[in-house]
Amino acid sequence: MFRKELHRFLLTAQLADPAQFQSSMFSQSVTGPNNEADYETWRSNVGLLLKDTRQSDLHKSQKVLESLLSPAIDIVKHLTPETPPSVYLEILDSAFSTVEDGDDLFAKYLNTMQDSGEKPSAYLQRLQVMLNATLRRGGVSASEFDRQLLRQFVRGCWDNTLISELQLEQKKQNPPTFAELLLLLRTAEDRRASKASRMKHHLSASKPKVSSHYQGICAQYGEECITLQSPPDSSEIQDLKRQIADLQTQLTRVTQKNGGKNQSKPEAKPKAPTPAIPKSHPPTPHSQPERNTTSKRPKPWYCFRCGEDGHIKPQCDSEPNPSLVATKGRLLKEKQQAWDAVNSTSEPEHF
Repeated sequence: MFRKELHRFLLTAQLADPAQFQSSMFSQSVTGPNNEADYETWRSNVGLLLKDTRQSDLHKSQKVLESLLSPAIDIVKHLTPETPPSVYLEILDSAFSTVEDGDDLFAKYLNTMQDSGEKPSAYLQRLQVMLNATLRRGGVSASEFDRQLLRQFVRGCWDNTLISELQLEQKKQNPPTFAELLLLLRTAEDRRASKASRMKHHLSASKPKVSSHYQGICAQYGEECITLQSPPDSSEIQDLKRQIADLQTQLTRVTQKNGGKNQSKPEAKPKAPTPAIPKSHPPTPHSQPERNTTSKRPKPWYCFRCGEDGHIKPQCDSEPNPSLVATKGRLLKEKQQAWDAVNSTSEPEHF
């Protein structure tokens, strides 16, 4: 009999007010739905229901039962429909409400800041739920509720533009209620979203030169912006790649040239002592060719990958040719041995 009356009452209530408690279910189940509210959020919504003097206690008790799911509803199954809603809440508070005292809850409340990506209105609602729990535990007085709520919102909200726009700093002495402040925030958020949407629609067809200004505006309002800058031209990319390849080739040649100069010279026979040259006379010109003989030694000006001339292995895109590389290496070695034999046995002329 009780279930039939309850079912009929729930249908009537949903037709009269379909949004009431449909988005605020509570079960305390580990595997509950993702959109299920935590106990403090559910308790805050029930508190608003209990303050409504136009509804009877029976109606309030039925709405409390409607918003409960198993296993939370199992705790109050033994109660009758005529039980006052305050008794329901007393039992549920003893099972699911926080056990921290008011001072600890207030300290935690003061350390609650706006999360990344969280809207200011959602942050305010989260603060209101925490402050309600603190109020029930005696951590804050009812007369200080609105002032503490506005104070922490201004302190923990990172959107300074919104705070200045709504002049919230100037309202600390005469703070608005939670409902008034929430309406202000949601109105400002809706106005910003509408403006950002209009900017996207207008600037998406604009020239690329306004893209930097558009991106700066969207960053201020925290909205996603479309990219209006055109991608780099493919010819520019190819030109940059060619320049990098040329620089790498030049660097390799300089490195090889310096390496050849630093090679040890062949051991020469002892020279006869030469007479001292006066400091006023410049050195004889025959000494210059002797210093440059090692630079004429044959070097491997071919690719170690394909064996072709004109490039080096890091810039080679051809197929490997080990036989050609080995042949050129053998010829180079023979030329170097012949050059070493000639230059190591030649006697420099003495004057």
